[in-house]
Amino acid sequence: MSVTHTRIIATGSYMPEKILTNDDLSKIVDTSDEWITTRTGIQERRIAAEGQATSDLASNAALRALEAAGMKADELDLIIVATVTPDMFFPSTACVVQKKIGATNAVCFDISAACSGFLYALQVARQFIGSGTRKNALVIGAEKLTSLVNWKDRNTCVLFGDGAGAAILKGVNESSTSRMLGSVMGSDGTLADLLKVPGGGSALPITQENAASRPNTIHMEGRETFKHAVTRMCQAAEQALAQSGYTANDVALVIPHQANARIITAIADRLGLPEEKMFMNVQRYGNTSAATIPVALDEAARAGRLKEGDVILLVAFGGGFTWASTVMIW
Repeated sequence: MSVTHTRIIATGSYMPEKILTNDDLSKIVDTSDEWITTRTGIQERRIAAEGQATSDLASNAALRALEAAGMKADELDLIIVATVTPDMFFPSTACVVQKKIGATNAVCFDISAACSGFLYALQVARQFIGSGTRKNALVIGAEKLTSLVNWKDRNTCVLFGDGAGAAILKGVNESSTSRMLGSVMGSDGTLADLLKVPGGGSALPITQENAASRPNTIHMEGRETFKHAVTRMCQAAEQALAQSGYTANDVALVIPHQANARIITAIADRLGLPEEKMFMNVQRYGNTSAATIPVALDEAARAGRLKEGDVILLVAFGGGFTWASTVMIW
């Protein structure tokens, strides 16, 4: 078969069992359900169990995607894990996942692009498949963001949760209508200080002297991040649609990064789309960074909201700053 396009053939997701509600948070930090809900739309989030690492979340999502595809792990050619919460600096979380699911024939590596990571990874996998060097790929977005949360900072601790989503990609020929089409990626490192985890790497190792200030937790300038997120996600969405020969009116469903309900509403307004075309589960899971889009994609697929031939728009924004958008025919 001559491969000319790439499509998603299956999805899977995994969310930890433990639920942390806004009322639960109000007992450990100065906040309230009303304060969180009105500003973010988030009502609860999932928390990984003790001893549960990002690779565990990723592996569970991967196995569900493999089951949906009717594939065995040793049939995989490539595994890419998008994460900013790897199990460790090295080896890659993708290699750990490979071991846990038995994907003995896969090439494995991680991508770090924060909340845009899954869409970045999709495009990398698409290039491998399109070049003919790999026949299929498992792309995972997985995060244990609660390992980076400062539970004394009410402006950030209310936003984040843990989870993982996965997609299996495969090459298809020209006759297939289901395919990935336009894609846009962008970055602006001049704004890196607005959303970051400053400590824990080579620039600022954690020491006995600085540990008390928690530099290895999420630091965010919320108002500025919000503004850039809306602008860049709208731009990326419009550019990806234009590449694909479509307009927003052609889109059956938008699956945006799930960071804040107000961001999603603002994007719908700027694109001129009704809110029912915007998939939203941020109220149940909070922001799970690279996991938000693949989790939402899996939920939409399993709920029957993705029909064959539908134009689907994926769009994300994250620390870096990074942003990305992909258009596909389901």
